[in-house]
Amino acid sequence: MGFEHVEGENRGKITLYALSTCVWCKKVKKLLKDLGVEYSYIYVDLLKGDERKRTLAVVKGHNPNTSFPTTVINDDKCIVGYKEKEIKEALGL
Repeated sequence: MGFEHVEGENRGKITLYALSTCVWCKKVKKLLKDLGVEYSYIYVDLLKGDERKRTLAVVKGHNPNTSFPTTVINDDKCIVGYKEKEIKEALGL
């Protein structure tokens, strides 16, 4: 298991930390796809053992509440939840 990559227009490094059962996570994925941007995502709930612990530590570094979806842009801008306007602004759209 690992990150899934979705091809599209390069708008910087976009990483989505999501849960496979989360409706808001699915909405962020759909938004990114509809915007046609390149991004990577991972379903944290499907990870096991050390990989899950490491990934949760990364999420916690960006989002101390460790809630989902967590979208990280260029390793510095973190958007928690489905915030269409904020995501578009962060991507320059």
